[in-house]
Parts: sequence; structure tokens; C-alpha cells
Amino acid sequence: MSKVLSSVAVTEFDSLVKHAYQNAGLLRGAVTVRNNVVGDTYKFRNMGKGLANQKSTSDLVTPMDISHDFAVATLQNWNAPEYTDMFDAQTVNFDEKQELASTIASSLGRRSDQLVIDAMATLPAGQAYADTVTTAANLNTATIVKAQVALRKQGVPNANLYAVVEAGGLGGMLNDNKLSNFDYNNVKALVTGEVDTFAGFKFIVMEDRAEGGLPEAGNVVDSFFFSQDSVGLAVGIDMKTDVDWIADRTSWLCNGMLKAGAVSRDASGIVKVQYDKTA
Repeated sequence: MSKVLSSVAVTEFDSLVKHAYQNAGLLRGAVTVRNNVVGDTYKFRNMGKGLANQKSTSDLVTPMDISHDFAVATLQNWNAPEYTDMFDAQTVNFDEKQELASTIASSLGRRSDQLVIDAMATLPAGQAYADTVTTAANLNTATIVKAQVALRKQGVPNANLYAVVEAGGLGGMLNDNKLSNFDYNNVKALVTGEVDTFAGFKFIVMEDRAEGGLPEAGNVVDSFFFSQDSVGLAVGIDMKTDVDWIADRTSWLCNGMLKAGAVSRDASGIVKVQYDKTA
């Protein structure tokens, strides 16, 4: 016997997944996003700096000859499928649908984050970080300040700056007296157990992830301090779902789909900070 699922149920489930997906990824709001991309690649345009020149009376103007180059993001297809029989019920429990929606959305959100991390970890040919700051200690105030100084030397505005670290790095910051002491800053880190913003950076703490997470070698973690404009995320299919009856499985297949790719647009807006998460 064929199985038919009402369009209302499919639409409701798709809405639940999309809502959960908006809250699942940590890095999407920290980079430049281009939606509705057609094709398998997207070229992020980078405009070089201009130099004003003096003009004498009646002379022709001299063009600045601003250079233009492109950073190309390659889009890939990602799926988050799961078999379930819960749609067999006449009335599907909302909590069960919400749990499945959250599971699918979270997996795609993590994948979107990993695309961004991989783009910062592997730079296109010809690009170089503003600086690579290496310390044998854990993440601390002095290291964070070095990252801020490196970006300012590159002319990066002190706005829309982000830092992505992992739990060990958060521990290092919470153990740093200058960062956690209210006499030094207005972030009550030891009260809330987290660091939100410090030295101009909004901190994003990444948990250990099966997708890879931040690159690690032994106890040394590669974290990234960056400007929003320095990384681009191109999205062709911005998360949608299909729910289909699979006869030979006698189950419904719920599948979340995402087509996206990321690239470093300008690595001079990125500082790689390497720290020992156990120090």
C-alpha cells in the first residue's frame, strides 16, 4: 500500500527544520554570506586600495588603477538524512518532530561552520595571514592583544571582529586574571562562565566535533581571529527538506539538504593564533 503524507505535514516539518537551522550554526553570522548562488562556484570580488594623487590645474586626472581580484568559493552538496516511522501516526507528537528537526538542522549547521573553518585553515594561493601568533601557553590576554594589533596594522577596522576558539582556550581566558577581573574589563567572565566580547573580538566557542572542528596537532590548537569581510560563504541551496516514503525500508526518509562553499576572501583580515589548550 502506498503511503501519502499531507503537504501540510511536510511544510510544517520543513519550517521546523529551517527555524532550528537558523540557530544551529555558530559562524554563519560572522562571515560575509551570498545567498541564491547559481552554479557550482561563486567569485567574491576583492577591491584593492586606492592612492589619492595630487592634481595640477588643467591637468588630466590620473586614474588610481585599483586592482580587482577574486576569491572563488566552490559549492558542494550536503545531506543529513534519517529514516523514521513517526509520520505513520495520525497525529505526530510535536516534541518528536522538533527533536528530529533539531537533529537534521544541527548536523547541517555544524557542516556550514566546518566549511568556514576549513576556508580559514587552508588559504588560496597568493594569500597570507595578517600574522600567525604562536604561544606555548594557553590563550590569554597578551595573545589576544597581539591578534588585535596585527589586524590594525593591516588597516582592518575595529568592528565586526570575531574569534573562534575551543573549550580549552575558553579555560585559558577564564584563568587569566586580567580578563576575568572586573577591575580590568566589563566582562564578568567568572560570574557567567563565558567570554562574550574582549579587545574588540566577539568570541565563539567551538565544541569538539566529528566534522573536524578547529585544527589541532597534539595539544596545540589553531584558532582564528578575523574580520567578517575576510571570509565568504556562498549558498546555493539554503537548507531544505524532503520527506519520502521508502517502501523497501518501510520507513519515511527525512532528508535535509544544503549546497554551500566558503573561501578566504582576504587573509590579511585573519590572524591564526596557536595555543596549548592544556597549558
